[in-house]
Amino acid sequence: MSGEHSAATGEGLKVSYRECRSITAQHGRSYYLASLLLPLQRRRAIYALYAFARSVDDVVDLSPGSELPSEAADGQALNAARLGYLDHVDDALRRGYIAPEPETPSVPSGSALTQVLPAFFDTVTRFEIPQDYFSSFLQSMRMDVPGAPDYRAVYANFDELAQYMYGSAAVIGLQLLPILGTVCPKEDAAPYAKALGEAFQLTNFLRDVGEDLDRGRLYLPMDALEAFGVDTTLLQHCRRTESVDPRVRRALAHFIALARDIYRQAEPGIALLDPRVRPGIGAAFRLYSGILDEIERSGYRALSHRAVVPHWRRLAALAPRTRAR
Repeated sequence: MSGEHSAATGEGLKVSYRECRSITAQHGRSYYLASLLLPLQRRRAIYALYAFARSVDDVVDLSPGSELPSEAADGQALNAARLGYLDHVDDALRRGYIAPEPETPSVPSGSALTQVLPAFFDTVTRFEIPQDYFSSFLQSMRMDVPGAPDYRAVYANFDELAQYMYGSAAVIGLQLLPILGTVCPKEDAAPYAKALGEAFQLTNFLRDVGEDLDRGRLYLPMDALEAFGVDTTLLQHCRRTESVDPRVRRALAHFIALARDIYRQAEPGIALLDPRVRPGIGAAFRLYSGILDEIERSGYRALSHRAVVPHWRRLAALAPRTRAR
């Protein structure tokens, strides 16, 4: 596939990219703000990849009674429908990679992916992004669905969590490398891209820990939590009462320190990117790592309050940065 030519054209493609932009602006505010510093074609590609991942994740997070699919009125039926949906998307990916023209493979009706896929396939064709990255992503999504062979509601340790994070985080960084461009061989930049994806994901786990508990999931490894005297019962109590137990505070502080260490490992990779994209990725780095600061400022109330970077801090993160030499 050529990096210069698209596999899809026409008004439908423009509509698809507009939908991807809308999804990113609505659900990925940090990504969206940082992307404004990128050149237009790369920005549009970021929207397409984000919208694809978000649309799939939204289906995995559906609650019983949701409209997609309408016949899945109870949890067991809905989980079976989720897994069937993921298989259908995986099949659509395979068919789209083999022959993206003349018609984009369909997915079940009611999914935002119906409008997202034209832009998605245009992006992966333009930038020659391997299919394996998306298959790995879908496999991690299956791990969120009860009834799947690899389903996990909790993770015993970081080794178990690493299996999930490869598809949900590391490959996201790898997907972006062809879009962002590098000043070195891509394989030299890959470890930093994977680390940045993991840092963003661990930040998400900390920000969303209360909401994930409501879905019956916990992405903070149990062995690390137990070292601070924390179990799921205590976490659920703090969620329900909107309180912060000292043991939970210490555990969250530990995970924030781990996340910051991963950010430090990833940061040198920004200098390996195309100079034109460094401001945008630097802004994303500051915006996302700023969520950790907000969790601390809230008194570690992550279980009951979703940490949000204030608007003025968002604007500050977008400002150009210079370093003393």
